[in-house]
Amino acid sequence: MSAALEEGGLEDAAILLMSLGEEEAAQVFRHLEPKQVQRLGETIAKMRSVPRDKVEGVLQKFSSVAAAQSILVPDTDEYVRSVLKKALGDDKANLLIDRILQGNDVSGIESLKWMDAASVAELLRNEHPQIVAAILVHLDHDQAGTVLKSFPERQRNEVLVRIATLDGIQPSALKDLNEVMGRILAGGDRQRKASLGGVKTAAEIINLLGGAVETSVLDFIREADNELAQKIMDNMFTFDDLDKLDDKGIQALMKEVQSESLVVALKGASAGLRDKIFKNMSTRAAETLREDLESRGPVRLSEVESEQKEMLKIVRRLADEGQIVLSGGGDGGFV
Repeated sequence: MSAALEEGGLEDAAILLMSLGEEEAAQVFRHLEPKQVQRLGETIAKMRSVPRDKVEGVLQKFSSVAAAQSILVPDTDEYVRSVLKKALGDDKANLLIDRILQGNDVSGIESLKWMDAASVAELLRNEHPQIVAAILVHLDHDQAGTVLKSFPERQRNEVLVRIATLDGIQPSALKDLNEVMGRILAGGDRQRKASLGGVKTAAEIINLLGGAVETSVLDFIREADNELAQKIMDNMFTFDDLDKLDDKGIQALMKEVQSESLVVALKGASAGLRDKIFKNMSTRAAETLREDLESRGPVRLSEVESEQKEMLKIVRRLADEGQIVLSGGGDGGFV
């Protein structure tokens, strides 16, 4: 089910769940991520009627996929532990096991992913920046960015400095989270620190803040530590950096972006980036896009930044899937 959602089969997944009935569908939902539940719920809510042949097609497709799969081991976590210990010995294996299975020990923090950003922000507003940073690095970057936008400027900047300089979560820090968050946060008895936070995490969160907020944060960090600010900027990938994508990357991106969103996003793009996008479209599509850009009146900066941010999310997803390669603001690159 998760794979189907990632591959864009939202409508098919929604039809399948409605075909299962409420009890069975509820069991499936328990195994999905918060964002997947939200996307599926929204898709189901929009459906009013589905043709019978469509339902039969979805069920047939599911049956074929299910028949081609089998469970190789009953407990994959235990299998990983056993194989690594036999191959590497207890000490070396435990170091890797902590990294591979670290999500199992942050179930309390995982529960925050089900909360809206405003509620999480209110929950953390009066906590120490180090505590807030330790929590936010466990959340999806876009959720963490939205939480930070709700903070006062100084608090937001201080938290991001902590995130950028965080090289791991010590056991004592996770225990502090338990004490501060009570029932909401748990699982703080890890024996080794989790590899979370750091310059790249801070850069990815700042990328999602947009416009004036992004500038304010970087200015604050630059005053406190110019070298740190430069490292963060070297790991950032901005909308203007789309010009650094190769033609294959631009073409992959264009397949994922709606025409209306692209028009709004390009209202704030450089001439060079526009030309590169035109070049990687069919003649007819490029001409239509040019006409839409010329006929579109003034657009609010907030709308432009919002659409650009959505495009950057698509870019990062394609990079994670290996379809495109990103180069940040500095000499290095990341995939």
